[in-house]
Amino acid sequence: MATEAHTRLQDIMSRRPVILAPMEDVSDGVFRALCRTLGAELCVTEFVNAEGLLRGCRTAKRKITLAPDDRPTAIQIYGSDASRLAEAARMAEAAAPSFIDINCGCWVPKVSGRGAGAGWLRNPQKMVEMARLIVGIVGLPVTVKTRIGWGPESEMPIIDLARRLEDVGVSALTIHCRVAQVGHSGPADWSWARRAREVVAIPVIVNGDVRSGADAERALAETGCAGVMVGRQAIDHPWIFREARARLDRGIDLPGPTPAERFALCRAHLRANVAERGLPYGVRVTRRHLAGYLRGLPDAAALRRTLLVEDSLERCLEILDAAEAALERRVAA
Repeated sequence: MATEAHTRLQDIMSRRPVILAPMEDVSDGVFRALCRTLGAELCVTEFVNAEGLLRGCRTAKRKITLAPDDRPTAIQIYGSDASRLAEAARMAEAAAPSFIDINCGCWVPKVSGRGAGAGWLRNPQKMVEMARLIVGIVGLPVTVKTRIGWGPESEMPIIDLARRLEDVGVSALTIHCRVAQVGHSGPADWSWARRAREVVAIPVIVNGDVRSGADAERALAETGCAGVMVGRQAIDHPWIFREARARLDRGIDLPGPTPAERFALCRAHLRANVAERGLPYGVRVTRRHLAGYLRGLPDAAALRRTLLVEDSLERCLEILDAAEAALERRVAA
């Protein structure tokens, strides 16, 4: 079984996948399904807290529950205790993901400050030992998502760390090409992903500042990486997955989404979130996407403000229908 899972991972990586990044309160089952329809070949879950999973926390259990068609998807876990992470990895494995991903890249202080996420980069040796423990306890492939280092360039361990993670059996490595201390500030330096890729045989995935199909193509061309991961841009513009695939597979630029597609995506996401989470929460969790989904439409800001105060799915759909009808009349006039 482990051999089959590793073979599947290798097959995915051979296709230069454009991957949906793990994002807390974003990369849930509903959003993963939506991104798949637009070309995301591989998805990673929201961050799953190892301690919460081991305690039987309802939120953690929801995050590792994968629908039958939610494939290929990796479950990403995080925590500061290696033995507890290993236990959580074994629980996550029972949910039958495509592989287990270890979060060693989250820079948010409430995570990294406690030694989890990018906090592991403060002690690369312990990080490697933790990865070794998890690889030895689960049968699925184990991957790591990390930053290039914790602090200044003189302390960036990513090249040696990539070798050491490969040596202990990590099957792939995703590199967000910033140090942890800067968060999302400043440009991502993709050259670090190239340097790491050059010293290992396992697939390396480049992450950071991929905002368009052209960026995805350039990131792979400049680094030689096996795949590219998209994070924040997908929140506002999940069409990036089909745009990236068009550049990678056919060398063409697709036009942006039509107004009809933008309205349709708003409706689809609202309906799916309400079906999954109920009211009013299902409507509320969709709001973070609306600015991007509606971008470029006439009176988009006013339309978004109206939607932001509505908790009723029915009313939201009526507002969207009315706005689309008004736009159609304007175009026809």
